[in-house]
Amino acid sequence: MNTLIRKIEPADDTAIAKVIRQVLIEHNVPKVGTAYADASLDCMYKTYNQKSSVYFVVEQEGTIIGGAGIAPLENGAVDTCELQKMYFLEEARGFGIGAKMMERCLESARNFGFANCYLETMPYMLAAQKLYKKYGFEYLDAPMGNTGHSSCPVWMLKKLAND
Repeated sequence: MNTLIRKIEPADDTAIAKVIRQVLIEHNVPKVGTAYADASLDCMYKTYNQKSSVYFVVEQEGTIIGGAGIAPLENGAVDTCELQKMYFLEEARGFGIGAKMMERCLESARNFGFANCYLETMPYMLAAQKLYKKYGFEYLDAPMGNTGHSSCPVWMLKKLAND
């Protein structure tokens, strides 16, 4: 599969919001208390064009098929970032794109100086959790920070200093 992972551009906002919503609907994720309801979903370029933040999109033949980002954890420790909005359309899965995206995001987190990377997900997103565990994320007993994603009951953390 010939794909390009690149930083988000202003013209990508509509396409990536559509991808994220489509994946969330596909997985029957609640619309309240998840990324689906995030106000930032329709202005991703502006949201991630901030200090210590980055969002990458995956493009295939000019079409956005997924994305993921890093940003400081909302109301969390200053040394902790969050892996955010990592979603891929069905046609993008199974080709190692998630692993490449994870490497780009974790490299960015380290370059920003973060010591920890946090994420939240759904219990039935097992393929995603398998990828997270492969990259050293471990399950937590309680959420960190205040992401507003009250419907996401699986929390994981990776210590970046161990790499």
